[in-house]
Amino acid sequence: MRSKNGWVLLVMLLSGIVLGGFIGMLTANVSGLSWLNYGQSFGLESPIVLDLGLLVLTFGLQIQISIASIIGVVLAIIIYRKL
Repeated sequence: MRSKNGWVLLVMLLSGIVLGGFIGMLTANVSGLSWLNYGQSFGLESPIVLDLGLLVLTFGLQIQISIASIIGVVLAIIIYRKL
Protein backbone atom coordinates (compact mmCIF):
# COMPACT_ATOMS: atom_id res chain seq x y z
CA MET A 1 0.00 0.00 0.00
CA ARG A 2 1.49 3.33 -1.00
CA SER A 3 1.14 6.40 1.17
CA LYS A 4 -0.50 9.54 -0.19
CA ASN A 5 1.25 12.89 -0.03
CA GLY A 6 -0.38 15.55 2.14
CA TRP A 7 0.89 18.35 -0.11
CA VAL A 8 -1.02 16.86 -3.04
CA LEU A 9 -4.21 16.93 -0.96
CA LEU A 10 -3.59 20.55 0.05
CA VAL A 11 -3.02 21.64 -3.56
CA MET A 12 -6.11 19.75 -4.72
CA LEU A 13 -8.26 21.30 -1.96
CA LEU A 14 -7.04 24.80 -2.79
CA SER A 15 -7.65 24.27 -6.49
CA GLY A 16 -11.15 22.93 -5.71
CA ILE A 17 -11.91 26.04 -3.65
CA VAL A 18 -10.60 28.40 -6.33
CA LEU A 19 -12.27 26.66 -9.26
CA GLY A 20 -15.54 26.31 -7.35
CA GLY A 21 -15.51 29.99 -6.43
CA PHE A 22 -14.75 30.93 -10.04
CA ILE A 23 -17.62 28.79 -11.31
CA GLY A 24 -19.88 30.35 -8.67
CA MET A 25 -18.98 33.86 -9.84
CA LEU A 26 -19.57 32.91 -13.48
CA THR A 27 -23.01 31.48 -12.73
CA ALA A 28 -24.16 34.36 -10.49
CA ASN A 29 -26.24 35.95 -13.26
CA VAL A 30 -27.59 32.69 -14.76
CA SER A 31 -31.15 32.25 -13.52
CA GLY A 32 -31.09 28.48 -13.05
CA LEU A 33 -27.58 28.32 -11.57
CA SER A 34 -27.45 31.44 -9.39
CA TRP A 35 -27.78 29.27 -6.26
CA LEU A 36 -24.17 28.11 -6.78
CA ASN A 37 -22.96 31.59 -5.80
CA TYR A 38 -24.92 31.63 -2.52
CA GLY A 39 -22.58 31.74 0.44
CA GLN A 40 -21.14 33.56 3.38
CA SER A 41 -18.15 35.86 3.73
CA PHE A 42 -16.28 36.24 6.99
CA GLY A 43 -13.03 37.71 8.21
CA LEU A 44 -11.67 41.14 9.05
CA GLU A 45 -13.79 43.95 7.60
CA SER A 46 -10.97 46.46 7.77
CA PRO A 47 -7.32 45.44 7.80
CA ILE A 48 -5.16 45.81 10.89
CA VAL A 49 -2.35 48.31 10.32
CA LEU A 50 0.87 48.19 12.35
CA ASP A 51 2.89 51.38 11.84
CA LEU A 52 6.48 51.04 13.06
CA GLY A 53 7.67 54.36 11.68
CA LEU A 54 10.05 52.92 9.11
CA LEU A 55 7.86 49.97 8.23
CA VAL A 56 4.09 49.73 7.89
CA LEU A 57 2.53 46.26 8.04
CA THR A 58 -1.05 45.61 7.02
CA PHE A 59 -2.83 42.41 8.02
CA GLY A 60 -6.15 41.30 6.61
CA LEU A 61 -8.03 38.09 5.94
CA GLN A 62 -11.40 37.51 4.36
CA ILE A 63 -12.81 34.16 3.29
CA GLN A 64 -15.86 33.71 1.08
CA ILE A 65 -17.43 30.27 1.03
CA SER A 66 -20.08 29.47 -1.58
CA ILE A 67 -22.01 26.36 -2.56
CA ALA A 68 -19.82 25.99 -5.67
CA SER A 69 -16.61 26.09 -3.61
CA ILE A 70 -17.98 23.41 -1.27
CA ILE A 71 -18.79 21.26 -4.29
CA GLY A 72 -15.26 21.90 -5.57
CA VAL A 73 -13.76 20.72 -2.26
CA VAL A 74 -15.91 17.57 -2.26
CA LEU A 75 -14.86 16.78 -5.84
CA ALA A 76 -11.19 17.38 -4.96
CA ILE A 77 -11.43 14.92 -2.05
CA ILE A 78 -13.13 12.32 -4.27
CA ILE A 79 -10.44 12.70 -6.93
CA TYR A 80 -7.69 12.50 -4.28
CA ARG A 81 -9.11 9.26 -2.90
CA LYS A 82 -9.20 7.77 -6.42
CA LEU A 83 -5.46 8.47 -6.93
